Amino acid sequence: YSDLTLFAKLRPAWSLRFRHTPFVLRLSCLALLVVALARPQAGQTDEEVLTEGIDIVVALDNSGSMAAEDFKPRNRLHVAKETVAKFVRGRQNDRIGLVCFAEKSYTRCPLTLDYSVLNTFLEEIQLAPRNEDGTAIGMGLATAVNRLKDSRAKSRVIVLITDGRNNRGAIDPATGAALARALGIKIYAIGVGTEGEAPYPVEDPVFGKRYVYLPADIDENSLKAIASNTGGLYFRATDTRSLQEIFRRIDRMEKTQIKVKKYTRFRELFPLFLVPGVLLFLTEVVLAQGRLRRLP
Repeated sequence: YSDLTLFAKLRPAWSLRFRHTPFVLRLSCLALLVVALARPQAGQTDEEVLTEGIDIVVALDNSGSMAAEDFKPRNRLHVAKETVAKFVRGRQNDRIGLVCFAEKSYTRCPLTLDYSVLNTFLEEIQLAPRNEDGTAIGMGLATAVNRLKDSRAKSRVIVLITDGRNNRGAIDPATGAALARALGIKIYAIGVGTEGEAPYPVEDPVFGKRYVYLPADIDENSLKAIASNTGGLYFRATDTRSLQEIFRRIDRMEKTQIKVKKYTRFRELFPLFLVPGVLLFLTEVVLAQGRLRRLP
């Protein structure tokens, strides 16, 4: 009798076990080549942001009348400085400068993008001493215009803050506004001061600090003309809240223009499929011509 256990010990030949390998390689090769012929691509979208900044000069009255305490928590000058500082912090890509005026006008900070430096100069502003007191609005405007005359910004703005009327300086407000208009500079004029009388602190050598009440003396007609003739607006701030709201309005009106340019870069991915496909094809050819080729 034949011993059938010998058949169980027999193992299939190597070529028999891998006889389907060339077919699998050929299918894989074809699949990869088809994908490569489709030229797959990967796209990367880039964004280029182009900004057009605004040049702004704040012309701040620091005459003695700005000591009136009708604005809380301290006085008109203190609240104006805080409001301007908050306005500056909310701007981006805009150059901002600072001019002060009382009897004379001077530049506290030239146009800059360094807002921390600007706010440092702003914090240092104090009320003008008595021997330098007065309100030279026209000179303040002329100084602000001088800071902006060489600017190449498409939009140039002066924010004028005062609580009085022009009584000092060789240049009157109308002339200062005419200079601004000739250069295309817009003026937002803000008159600060409560309606009626406002408390002014007075140092009494006998009784110490006391208050006297004086009526507001804002030349609103002049300020309205200044703003109107330059394409700006006039605002009246009677308390802290209204002053803050005025600056919010100016902030919304004078926004920096932002242009976004998008473009997509494509990267060809077909080599990732073509190279493996060719390698599989060569492997299949080698195997088919070698030990795995079919016998006749």
